[in-house]
Formats: sequence, C-alpha cells, structure tokens
Amino acid sequence: MKKLLRSDAVQNLLGWLLGVYIRLILNTVRWRHENLDCVEPVLAGDSGAIALFWHGRVPLCLATAPQWWRKRTRAFVSPSSDGQFIATALEMAGFPAIRVSSAKKGDAAKARQAVAAIREAVTHVAEGGALVITPDGPRGPNEIIAPGALQIAKRSKQPVFLMGIAANPAKQFDTWDKVMFAAPFGRGAVVWDGPLHVPDGIDDAGSEALLAQWSARLSEVTRQAEALVGRAPH
Repeated sequence: MKKLLRSDAVQNLLGWLLGVYIRLILNTVRWRHENLDCVEPVLAGDSGAIALFWHGRVPLCLATAPQWWRKRTRAFVSPSSDGQFIATALEMAGFPAIRVSSAKKGDAAKARQAVAAIREAVTHVAEGGALVITPDGPRGPNEIIAPGALQIAKRSKQPVFLMGIAANPAKQFDTWDKVMFAAPFGRGAVVWDGPLHVPDGIDDAGSEALLAQWSARLSEVTRQAEALVGRAPH
C-alpha cells in the first residue's frame, strides 16, 4: 500500500486534489488579514522576502496567495512523497517549488542536495523573489523552526515575515503537524508579523536563540488567527 501511495500516478492525483481544494478554500472562505501593512513595502517594492507558516496549515495556505502573487514567489518543499503532491498543488496555484530535504548525518548525497537547494533559494530571494517556507516540515517537530529558513535569511540579507493562518469551521487531525482542513464558506484569518532580520555576525548561540524567538512569534500569530475565527487551540 505504501508503495502504491508513493507512485507517481497517485502522487499526481493527490496533488491535483489538493490543488483543487486549496483553490476552493481561497475562494469560498471569508478571509480576514491583520497587520497586512507590515508586508506592503516589500510587496510593492523590488526587495526579496521569506514568508513562514506552519506545515499543518498547508491546506489553508492560499489565503496568502493574493499577496504573494504580486511577486515572483516560489515554495520551499521537501522531496519526500508528501512533498511531491504538495509541490504539485502549489505549482498549480502559481508557486513553483524548490525541492529540499534535511540531510541525515552521514548522507553525503542528501547533504549536497540540501546545499544546492539552499543556494538556489538564496539566489532567488536576493534577486528580489519571495520564498514561502513551512519551517517545521517535512518531519517536525511541530511548530519548531529548523535552521534552513534562518540560513536563507542570513545569506540573502532579506526580511522574514510570519503568517499565522486559521479557519473555522475546520477539521484538525491528530498528525504530527496537527494539519487543519477548512470547510468551505466559513471564516478565515491571517495574522502577519515582520519584518524580521538576522543580525550581522550572529554566532551559533545567537542563531539558536533567534530560532526559538521566531518559533514563539509564529506560534503566537497562529494562536491569534485561531482566536479571530473563534477557534480554540488544538
């Protein structure tokens, strides 16, 4: 069964279904945006940007599409089987993927792939593009930002924006990322935060502290979005 689910045909079908669903949710949910002005100078200008939201909100992510369609925007997506159909769905929505994976210790091939993907992402952002990342994906832990997003921000010297996304009514599943699927014709909210920057000359200890701070802020705006739609945290 696992082999069947990972086949190209099934992954393409799942990607198409997710692509249709996220478009449906964009167009039928009444979306409310809070603090959107914080990102407007970047959307209207030539600088790049990095946008973060939690992996469990992928089914709701097109709530931010009208903003990011204004720039050359790509998505940072895992090459795993789950990442394949997510990449397909996002490409259907106009966000071509840069595929990346966290390399395990000793896996030289994956390490090279990860370095190449980060280099491609840095170039894209430094040249004025936007990059959307689920920084706790593809395996978690849930709501903990991995170092890759900070590395891209540090090397590209471009701002980071946080996006807390929620909807109600919605079904939240007991997966590692507490994935949320919204019902059509409900209410949705996106709470924006930023711009955030990586200080020049930051060391390893400072990077770890900054990741913890950003993780807490992204969780906070996510909780704020849940409160705006009348949804209790899961």
